[in-house]
Amino acid sequence: MMIVILIAAVAFINKKDEVPEKHVEIVLRDIGHQLLLSAKDSSSRVLPVKKLNETTYQISFQNNFGFISDSLINLVQRTFQKNALANDYIVNLRKCKQNETVFAFEINSQTGDLTPCRGRKLEVGCYVIEIDLVKKNNFNFFWLTLLIPLSFFGFYLKDKYRKKELKEPISNNNDYIQLGRFQFYPDNNVLKIENNNITLSEKETEALKIFAENINQIVERDKLMKEIWEDKGIVVISRNVDVLVSKLRKKLSDDSSIKFINVPGRGYKFIIE
Repeated sequence: MMIVILIAAVAFINKKDEVPEKHVEIVLRDIGHQLLLSAKDSSSRVLPVKKLNETTYQISFQNNFGFISDSLINLVQRTFQKNALANDYIVNLRKCKQNETVFAFEINSQTGDLTPCRGRKLEVGCYVIEIDLVKKNNFNFFWLTLLIPLSFFGFYLKDKYRKKELKEPISNNNDYIQLGRFQFYPDNNVLKIENNNITLSEKETEALKIFAENINQIVERDKLMKEIWEDKGIVVISRNVDVLVSKLRKKLSDDSSIKFINVPGRGYKFIIE
């Protein structure tokens, strides 16, 4: 009962702190308007802003236009800071008909900003801008102090249950992939080396399955992005692949014969010596 009350209270606080929907639309329309002005277009219209999901919005335009990538980066950062709209967000610029991303950047206060392709000139064409406002948790100290003891108790029960859950299926499960000294159990999301079980996330398991099927071969970044994220309707940048491979490299570090080799401009090669 206590947990239910705390969750309801925190949800109320977060709801209270949300930016009004109309304000978001006005700010995004202003970004579209300023971008057209930077492209020396003061007459065509910014079309109604569309909300694609809970956090993602789309800005579209009446006519074709062209601009420099830095204009969009600087404009979004300046406008968001001025209106206190969001600290963390991802911006994707897409072509209208092909629906392909031609430019993207991420502003992230925790992991650092990613602003590739600065100075790139985008030719005149039909574009839409998708802005994903990454949500942040609005816990204050009071609620945090109440949740910490309950969280530790919850983690204790979860860890105890997971250990019990993993112990029996793996000991009787011969359906694994041998990777050097590791045994990889994709169905259980587990790596096993000697008596040590290492839990993998769903995405880590998906990535390792792809690498295990392509040992000593180059796995393209686009393949990883498509099969792990994009086929599920999630838009990401190549940095997500680097982070995922880094996590796998760390979890497989107990076997020095296993290596992930970065192939610039292409992807990674998974090598077992």
